[in-house]
Amino acid sequence: MAAVLIVAEHDGARLNASTAKCVRCAGELRPEAVDVAVLGAGTAAVAAEAATLTGVRRVLHVDRPENREPLAAILAPQIAALAHAYTHVLGPGTTFGKDVLPRVAALLGVGMLSDVMAVEGPHRFRRPIYAGNAIVTVEAPADSILVASVRTASYAEAPRGGSAPIETPAVDVPLPAHTRFVERASGSAGERPDLQTAARVVAGGRALGSAEQFVLVQALADRLGAAVGASRAAVDAGLAPNELQIGQTGKVIAPELYVAIGISGAIQHLTGIKDAGTIVAINKDPDAPIFEVADLGLVGDLFEIVPALLAALPPKGG
Repeated sequence: MAAVLIVAEHDGARLNASTAKCVRCAGELRPEAVDVAVLGAGTAAVAAEAATLTGVRRVLHVDRPENREPLAAILAPQIAALAHAYTHVLGPGTTFGKDVLPRVAALLGVGMLSDVMAVEGPHRFRRPIYAGNAIVTVEAPADSILVASVRTASYAEAPRGGSAPIETPAVDVPLPAHTRFVERASGSAGERPDLQTAARVVAGGRALGSAEQFVLVQALADRLGAAVGASRAAVDAGLAPNELQIGQTGKVIAPELYVAIGISGAIQHLTGIKDAGTIVAINKDPDAPIFEVADLGLVGDLFEIVPALLAALPPKGG
């Protein structure tokens, strides 16, 4: 029987929704046990939140000062030490998971499977390739620990309502000293929803022209209670920070509502939004590829349409 360890993603205060999606994926393995590892410092509230996820047997809370910042070099040896009691180690296919899981796999001396979108058996999975244009079925070795990232856009969150016990295992492993936290720099507002798990996303493209004009995207996102995203072209042009990039080489998202402002819809970008519920596109080019996938399309000048939308919408909190 499978025993699954899920590496929790959190911001030090709250559990990221990607963790609940990993629990949902783990359930498809029909495992004997699903445990969640919460590594942090002063993160009792996060561990308590993880304990409420339905299907979780127990939460392993590794609370130590070295874990205050999510440095992959520091977290990976501890996760690898915990992993020996499990058949599977799962984590989200987010920036966090892409950073830490390959290190865990390397320390365990195993390969890593990325972007699991469906489970067909204990070691048989489906995952996208070629920018999502093809789906392959892969078979992982059954005689070693499987480390895999979960494509969070493919899974709903596991429900709450559980009451798993929280344990505090002693993870006595040497931690590397060659990596240290210096500072955190973020180009997005901290009060906005997380881009990879937000129910609503408003994204801007190169057509906005400048970082100063990109505030239109931010204003509409704030009015809708949405996360902010950007196309690669907008990021490359310096209109938005790299952390907001959506697409094949950025973040893959599945919001209920996606609003694309001045984004033409290159195939690399569409890869990142194909699982969105409702897609709204605003573009002055009626032949833009984005309209082929959009549920609602507005052809016109974004510098006229977006201000009109802002004027029609109630103020934030209203």
